[in-house]
Amino acid sequence: MDTQMSSSLPDNYTPPSSNLDTLSKGPSPADNATSQYGFSHTMIRVKDPIKSLDFYTKILGMTLVRVMPMESGKFTNYFLCYPQSSVPTDETEKQQWLWTQQGVLELCHNWGTELAEQNFQGYKSGNEPEHKGFGHICVFVDDLKKACDRFTQLNVQFKKRPEDGSMKYIAFILDPDGYWIEIIAKGGRRE
Repeated sequence: MDTQMSSSLPDNYTPPSSNLDTLSKGPSPADNATSQYGFSHTMIRVKDPIKSLDFYTKILGMTLVRVMPMESGKFTNYFLCYPQSSVPTDETEKQQWLWTQQGVLELCHNWGTELAEQNFQGYKSGNEPEHKGFGHICVFVDDLKKACDRFTQLNVQFKKRPEDGSMKYIAFILDPDGYWIEIIAKGGRRE
C-alpha cells in the first residue's frame, strides 16, 4: 500500500519484476542445502511493552511464549506467535520449541522508553516518507469483515479499512507504536 509519489523515471521504464523469467526463483530442486530453512522471526522495537503486549495478545490473539530480559543491555525481548503445536511448560523445552516455530514476532523494549520523563518520541514505523523501508507485518483472520468490526469495537486505529481504496480485501491497523499491520482473510484474496 504505497501512495503515489512524483517520479523522475523515464516513460519507458519497466520494473525488474515485470519480467519474472530473469529473476531468481530460489534454489533448484537439486539444491538440498536450504530444504530445512524456515522463516523464524521479525523483531520490532516498542516504546511501552505493557501496551504492546496487551495489543498483540488481546487484540490480535497472539501467545506470549518467552520473555528474555537482558540486564547487561538494558532491554527485554518478548516472543509472541500463533503456536503451531502445544507450548511446552518446561523452560528448556520451550526455548528449543520456540526456535522451531515460524512467523514469531519479537518485541524489543529498551528500558525506560515508556517513562514520560525520558521524553522518548517513539520509533519510526518505516512508512514515513523520509524513512521508507520496513512496511508492515501481516496477520490473517477467518473473516475480514468480522475482524474489522471487532477492531472497531475495541477502538483499534485503522490506517486503511477494507472499504477504503480499490483493494477491498485488505485492511491495515496500527499497533501502539504506529507499526502497520495488514489484515487479510485466511486463504487469500476475497473480494
